[in-house]
Amino acid sequence: MTPDVVVTDAGQPSDRDVILRELVAYNDAVVGPSGARPLAVLLRDPETAETLGGLWGRTTFDWLYVELLVVPEALRGQGLGGAVLAQAETEARARGCAGIWLDTFDFQARGFYETRGFEVFGSIPGHPRGRERFFLRKTF
Repeated sequence: MTPDVVVTDAGQPSDRDVILRELVAYNDAVVGPSGARPLAVLLRDPETAETLGGLWGRTTFDWLYVELLVVPEALRGQGLGGAVLAQAETEARARGCAGIWLDTFDFQARGFYETRGFEVFGSIPGHPRGRERFFLRKTF
């Protein structure tokens, strides 16, 4: 059988699940289980319990990957971003991680991360056009 190659912007969650399952099976066979676990550090409204911002990521292969981190503009300047990141680091250490990695754009928070011990280990100039995307890590 020769499969069709299909390009779509309407892939289904079940399509992603198939791809992920195949990739995880291969990775597990080569290096062992990743130990993947989600991690969220949330900023919540104390009255409504509504999530206002925070951090979303996962620990896998002994590292925490931070996919998303945001403090709403109205709450910035109060140390909340640093507190959220510190809580994530504490949990990453408790899970036995060797460090944290993430990416950010030049118009976002590179300096924020660097003042907290992160270092740039790569970048993509021109992503988006006229800007730059940075990859940072912090090892424990």
